[in-house]
Amino acid sequence: MKYALLGIATVVGAIALAGSVQAQEFGTDEDAAYAALLWDLMEADRLAGDNALYGFPYEGVNPHGAMLETFYTQGTINGHTGALVVKRNYGPAEVSYDEVIGDPAAHLAALTVMFQREDGYDSDNQNWFWVKYLPDGTLDKTPAGMSLAGRVAKGAEQGCLACHSAEDDYLFTTDASIGR
Repeated sequence: MKYALLGIATVVGAIALAGSVQAQEFGTDEDAAYAALLWDLMEADRLAGDNALYGFPYEGVNPHGAMLETFYTQGTINGHTGALVVKRNYGPAEVSYDEVIGDPAAHLAALTVMFQREDGYDSDNQNWFWVKYLPDGTLDKTPAGMSLAGRVAKGAEQGCLACHSAEDDYLFTTDASIGR
């Protein structure tokens, strides 16, 4: 009887876990295509890529990196203009300000980006589109191979949406009105 109850509990736990995983969202092919348009916009505006402009890095926090640069602006994709936040994440953990200033490309680990899409995209989360790029503009992926673009980890207890939803405007480093 003890083994039967243990088996039932295991099955119930597995079903609950599967249900919670299914409730989480990660990048679709459509999200990847939109992320490619966003990368093109950022390259054109010199926020990413080989000709990117640089600012002054500051000490970062997990999960973004030891040193960060953040740019706030607006961008237009497919006729929609929205707030655009580009965060450059530098590492490794012990990287210094001087090292990043001296050779930012050598220390760039990723770019994490928020773009406020059109009304109705994700009304629950102020229509933010999330994406994590590698330095060359390719999409980063979870260990399970899911693209980090779109409504990243929506429904999860950790991740972009879970963390940023702690702020009224989803932004930690500014109180500037950059959204619609």
